[in-house]
Amino acid sequence: MITIEQARKEQAAEIARLIMEAMNHECCQWFAGPEHTLDDFHRLMTSLVRRDDSQYSYRNTLAAITEEGQVAGICVSYDGALLHQLRLPFITGALSAFGCDYSAMPDETQAGELYIDSLCVSKPFRNQGIATRLLQATIEKGRQMGLPAGLLVDTGNPRAEQLYLHMGFTYVDDNEWGGHKMKHLQTPAG
Repeated sequence: MITIEQARKEQAAEIARLIMEAMNHECCQWFAGPEHTLDDFHRLMTSLVRRDDSQYSYRNTLAAITEEGQVAGICVSYDGALLHQLRLPFITGALSAFGCDYSAMPDETQAGELYIDSLCVSKPFRNQGIATRLLQATIEKGRQMGLPAGLLVDTGNPRAEQLYLHMGFTYVDDNEWGGHKMKHLQTPAG
């Protein structure tokens, strides 16, 4: 049996691994730069998940937990109005760890939505409805905050787009992030 719960700080390493899978490893390696490894990037992400004030914080994460306590999936979301404040730990962390300045990175969200930053289910647990349950819980979180849920989906990932459309998301506009063409989708307000 899988339960959807608020993530805990001690799950940071596993949450970071799933965030990296959601980002895709090529993107993670790009952020780390050629002189650094995915393990280096994982260390940075784990430290960001452990923080209270990061966009990747355990506080912004819902986790799908097995009966044995294993993290089967995650959904990271936060108020889009707080993006710049929540992104600052990533910017300072990447500068310190990799010597890379990402302060000019474009915004992937804005005020007025609960932004779904990362959604990932671990491979052994896929095709069991866990992503749907995580999305349902996140959409409800947005409703409680008075915000529609929003996300970017890569145009090259039609399977994910179909899931989001099935969950009630609708097309808002085209976007680009990380060099990829994206669609901005959002749930109806209220």
